[in-house]
Amino acid sequence: MIYPTNFENKIGFDKIREMLKTFCLGDLGKERVVHFSFSNDFEQINTFINQVNEFKIILLDRDDFPSENYIDVTKYLEKAKVQGIYLEQKELFELRRSLLIIKAILKFFKNDDENKYPYLKKLTKDINVYPYIINSIDNIINNHGKIKNNASTELASIRRELINTQSNISKQMARILKKAQSQSLVDDGVSLTVRDGRAVIPIKSAHKRKVPGIVHDESATGKTSFIEPAEIVELNNKIKELEYSERREIIKILIEFTDSIRPYLPELFFAYDFLGIIDFIRAKAVFAIKTEAVLPTFCNEQLIDLIQARHPLLYLSFKKDKKKVVPLDIYLSEEQRIILISGPNAGGKSVCLKTVGLIQYMLQCGMLVTVDEKSKIGFFNNIFIDIGDEQSIENDLSTYSSHLINMKYFTKKADEKSLILIDEFGTGTEPMLGGAIAEAVLKKLNEQKTYGVLTTHYTNLKHFAASANGIVNGAMLFDNNKLEPLFKLEIGKPGSSFAFEIARKIGLSEEILNLAKE
Repeated sequence: MIYPTNFENKIGFDKIREMLKTFCLGDLGKERVVHFSFSNDFEQINTFINQVNEFKIILLDRDDFPSENYIDVTKYLEKAKVQGIYLEQKELFELRRSLLIIKAILKFFKNDDENKYPYLKKLTKDINVYPYIINSIDNIINNHGKIKNNASTELASIRRELINTQSNISKQMARILKKAQSQSLVDDGVSLTVRDGRAVIPIKSAHKRKVPGIVHDESATGKTSFIEPAEIVELNNKIKELEYSERREIIKILIEFTDSIRPYLPELFFAYDFLGIIDFIRAKAVFAIKTEAVLPTFCNEQLIDLIQARHPLLYLSFKKDKKKVVPLDIYLSEEQRIILISGPNAGGKSVCLKTVGLIQYMLQCGMLVTVDEKSKIGFFNNIFIDIGDEQSIENDLSTYSSHLINMKYFTKKADEKSLILIDEFGTGTEPMLGGAIAEAVLKKLNEQKTYGVLTTHYTNLKHFAASANGIVNGAMLFDNNKLEPLFKLEIGKPGSSFAFEIARKIGLSEEILNLAKE
């Protein structure tokens, strides 16, 4: 279970989801990006992350994995379910191209004799791309997606007659045009043209009565009339009739083909589901490469042992500016379930909390994570977060009230398989009272054996953490000489807010600082 509903926005995963869409090769993969979600099934997560890791290896080591024509033709297949409905030429062409890609992917894994990609290879089981379907399409359309002349005997006959008739028209029109030119009925350099699918001659409007035939059009100026000579009207009519016959025969061919693949539709849908899965896994692998994410040791228990962890979005942002993220080491286990982080403002407390939450969420969404490979990560049934300002004018909800609502939810729902992330724990009201309530909530969560990362400035919480079993203090380090944060987490002792030091660095007067000390 994930709480609240806008968890992904709070943790930054919504941006990762959008990035994954851009890495997909087709709409089938993008559809999976939209709908994939957090899982608390250990075996399922383990399968997903190993699939991504294998694909990452493929992308890094090979350059021959099929990566074109990831076309979504499922809407065409849905249409084909209806008797009497047929696939159009373009749809046949896209079906062929995408089936060839699925076939190429299956061949890629079939040739994996060393079984380097067992998790991905398992996906190919029961996927069928029947040669009959591809061969049938090849018998109907050419490499440019056009219906072949020999798609049927009747079509071949119609098209031969079309060619002969068009040739006959061309000869007669050329003769008529030449005669008109000799009589100065047409301008020099004009040529035959077509209006409404009929072959016509551009005649000077002043002489249009001198050429027997049908006027189909005239120029914008009215100086030229486009005339179909009377002696080829019948031939043009024949062309029209042959074109109608051609269209009827093409429809007949397409209906026969669509009818023939209808029994295979369930297998085809299954194959395109596979194509979407492959595209989705590939997108996650691309993201892993860009963020230098790896496969940590995944444990079937509640454990967080992050080594050199980096916030993936922060990493990408810093990479653009050629800066480096200060990595994070953090450890949560059955003996040390909750870490209470304190330290100066803008010292990295919230980033630390978000990094832990985002890495855990990414892993349980089946993604590789930005940590050292020696890291060990377990899984949680629930991840809850309280961060940011959720005040609502419409619901008459203050900032502190919204925090209390979250605390109420956490204490009701959290258990020994829950991870809780709370930023600025206890703030939003009078410090002494807010600190007391926060301490009581922390005690309750600790009794429930909940895991968590919490940030705070409250001294009473730091004291409580120092004396309570299962809770440990953590400090964001600060350079006293330079008066600037180091963005490093040290576990085992509480941190200071360094309020006076930061105020002095900002330039607050000594008079005010002395008054504050008094």
